[in-house]
Amino acid sequence: MNAARLRTAGWHLFVLLLLTPLLYPIVWLAAASFKPGSEVLEQSLSLLPSHFVFDNYRELGGELAGVPVWRFFANSILVAGGSALANVLSCSLAAYAFARLRFRLRGPLFAFMLATIMLPAHAVLIPQYTIFQRLGMVDTFWPLILPKLLATDAFFIFLMVQFMRNIPRELDEAARLDGCGSIRIFGAVILPLVRPALVTTAIFTFIWTWNDFLSQLIYLSDPEKYTLPLALRLFIDTTDQASYGPMLALSALALVPILLFFAAFQRLLVEGFATSGLKG
Repeated sequence: MNAARLRTAGWHLFVLLLLTPLLYPIVWLAAASFKPGSEVLEQSLSLLPSHFVFDNYRELGGELAGVPVWRFFANSILVAGGSALANVLSCSLAAYAFARLRFRLRGPLFAFMLATIMLPAHAVLIPQYTIFQRLGMVDTFWPLILPKLLATDAFFIFLMVQFMRNIPRELDEAARLDGCGSIRIFGAVILPLVRPALVTTAIFTFIWTWNDFLSQLIYLSDPEKYTLPLALRLFIDTTDQASYGPMLALSALALVPILLFFAAFQRLLVEGFATSGLKG
């Protein structure tokens, strides 16, 4: 028993040592957000500030480039939340079609869908921008959310397909005997059983969209519509050194929704990867 405890303690110590370089940037960010602006860029080995200041967070209660700071959070929540909901809906419908329905060219279409994983996003950036420009959607949130309604994330479709293939088809047959059609089976039978995969898709879509900078930079030009990544760029454009403090404070606050979102659905996220059938 003692040997087993020593191995367990040694393993936990080893994991903590591996996590140290990964967690250090987050710890540094949190500590630097309480430093005066003049102390942020100092070449000092001290992680903690010489004295804690809360002015960096107080400044966030005002405006940035004439826009209230809370507006940037609201825009990010709208874009990230809308993208997550749209991606879950569209990818689950596409996955249900590939996994449970029989139709012509299902195999080639599924292979073509998987091939799009290797297509760089930059390759379709200009055509997408041209389409949205002609539709008059540039400088709106639609170019950031609408593509998610078209099941463009092949990885999440593949994840759900593998998950749905593990569900016994006898459940579909029993539901059809009760008079259910394909849509009713999808909503009443399949969706409740693939909840971990849905949560996994929602979490990663939310995090990736929340941290996305390039797409939002291309399509959004009005500061009123800026999300948090674009708002942080406004601090870099300034020349006053004191702006580094509020920038780090806003960066630290930007991490909070992601951490809360992940902590709330951590169990379902792990369950989704453990039971998705990616092993074979």
